[in-house]
Amino acid sequence: MVSFPNHCAVSLEYSVDPGQIGSCHSLGYWKVGSGQHDRGEKFASIGEEFWCRCFMGPAILVGNCWLINPPFNRQADWPKASNEGGGRMNKWSLSRRSMVKTMLVASGSAWAINSRAFASPCGDHVVRIAGIVSPDTMNPFATWSSYWPTIFTYDFLVGVDAQRHSDRKGFAKEWSVAKDNVTWTFKIWPGMKWSDGQPATAQDAAFTYDYLRGSIGKPDELNVGWNNTEGLELVESITALDDETLQIVTKVPTRWPIDNWTMIVPEHIWKDISYADARSTFRNSAPLVGTGPMIIAEFQQGQFARMTPNEYYRTGRPGTEGLIFRFFNTADPIAQGLKSGDLDYGFMLTAAQWADLAKNPEIVVGKQRIEQRNYLAFNTLSGKGAGSTKALQDPAFRDAIGYAIDQKTIVDRGMRGNADLGVGLTMPIAANYYSDLADIRRHFDLAEASRRLDAAGYRDTNGDGIREDKEGKSFQLELITGPSSGTVEMPIAVVQFIADWLGQVGIPVSVTQLDDGALGARYADPAKGGGGWDLLVTQSWLSPSPHDFLSLGSSKLIGSQNRSYWTSEKFDKLLSEIDVTVALKKSQALVDEAARLIYAEAPYIILCYPFALDARRKDCFRGWGKQDIMSMWSYFPFDRLSTI
Repeated sequence: MVSFPNHCAVSLEYSVDPGQIGSCHSLGYWKVGSGQHDRGEKFASIGEEFWCRCFMGPAILVGNCWLINPPFNRQADWPKASNEGGGRMNKWSLSRRSMVKTMLVASGSAWAINSRAFASPCGDHVVRIAGIVSPDTMNPFATWSSYWPTIFTYDFLVGVDAQRHSDRKGFAKEWSVAKDNVTWTFKIWPGMKWSDGQPATAQDAAFTYDYLRGSIGKPDELNVGWNNTEGLELVESITALDDETLQIVTKVPTRWPIDNWTMIVPEHIWKDISYADARSTFRNSAPLVGTGPMIIAEFQQGQFARMTPNEYYRTGRPGTEGLIFRFFNTADPIAQGLKSGDLDYGFMLTAAQWADLAKNPEIVVGKQRIEQRNYLAFNTLSGKGAGSTKALQDPAFRDAIGYAIDQKTIVDRGMRGNADLGVGLTMPIAANYYSDLADIRRHFDLAEASRRLDAAGYRDTNGDGIREDKEGKSFQLELITGPSSGTVEMPIAVVQFIADWLGQVGIPVSVTQLDDGALGARYADPAKGGGGWDLLVTQSWLSPSPHDFLSLGSSKLIGSQNRSYWTSEKFDKLLSEIDVTVALKKSQALVDEAARLIYAEAPYIILCYPFALDARRKDCFRGWGKQDIMSMWSYFPFDRLSTI
């Protein structure tokens, strides 16, 4: 332990741009702040700005640690420091691929010089990407948060991309359904191997689904993560007819066999993992074993995943030397990394960052429609977990609030035009199911919102500008919001607009901003401690299947996808019918009926359908997509990138 006296402190302010150092202790680094410090500890959360104090002279941020007295030849190389503890320095930007490597060369550290994390631009052939994600484990049975990066290592049996693009197949090379509409046959890639060299066969796919099926109804049912039991109640049997043929027979006609998003895992790794461990403590530690092109070789929660090429990938070893995926909770360091050359690709950019990067001749920007919905949810609970007023349970109150929300302003000003106007549960990218609900659609009109609130019994009876509920209590609603891992970031301006509009109709709103984990805990199932809020502004991004379109209203998904806690027997019945419908026209009619039902009840006001804004550099790699630079539904293009 060492103490850093304040009178000797030098205060530095940097824009933190960490590399991938695995051990601070091995290079003699110190975790720096104020007070007592442990040698060998990693620095705090990356991608943030920190005030850091160091004793014994200047310091430089290298990787995720501060190096005391780095070996620069001239003191002039350093920003000027104050003699006082807490003195402020000018912000000094560090580039991993230039300045940091120069420092490391001067240090004579052979390990550091050879580290891929600090290589010169393009020279190490490792792709570096970043997004706003917060994976907590590499176990797809235990979390929803790790789609990125596990999607680069595992395959879906079919998945979204395989149905949209002929050159982006999953674990199955091809598939078909018999005339009975219940017998599905999948042909698995011949000779395919797992990344550890073991054969990858239809038996592994059968095992993955049967592993889930076997947990149904048990105390440790696998229903808490990306790989879950939902939909498997529709399955009669799953059989590996031979190494290259999988047969799934369903109890009723359903598209579930091709519209499930289960990641296929190797039987020889998972067969001895108990259900209790699979849904909780089993970490699935790196290196993972998968059939995707990039295999997770190292995972540091809150920091990065490092991946290496799959030497056994079915179409041949990928053309790069690996992939480093950095995790951030804001888009700022992503945009900066693209500019500096520290990143080759970044996604979940804000509109302002995207517009700025579009001016850079070294960068290509992209924009694509996705399945995300940004929405305002009402806490419709009564009893445990209810909000501050019974008005939230009243469809007439919620409907009136809908007239106080200006989706056009949200898109034009909040999203800078990078979104479609919000309407119902389905989004424009789902062309077969989307409807603008023109005949019942609300329009922005504060006077109409006020009239409807009056008519519903929510008036300002004492003339103080604040309405009262039917119990005579003045409104003061709490609106909670915050980021959601793996989704396009929503500008806080959107929340500010909503609070202002509601204030104009006599309903004051206080806003509480939370991080991803805290927000999830607040909207969780009341049985698990959730609830107690009034309004929620958040977003969700699921698959383009009819089932997922309607998940916001499913009583089975209270506290996960259904964050308003709203329930309707009629809606659940429609959803159940959709799940066993294959015919497109019938499915369209059912989705439309369900969408109109929930729109009228208004447990949600859909604000917009944002676009995914991303960008890539031009200088190191070729093979990026044109319509989508990087797929949001598979590991494309990392199976085919090559160096320039």
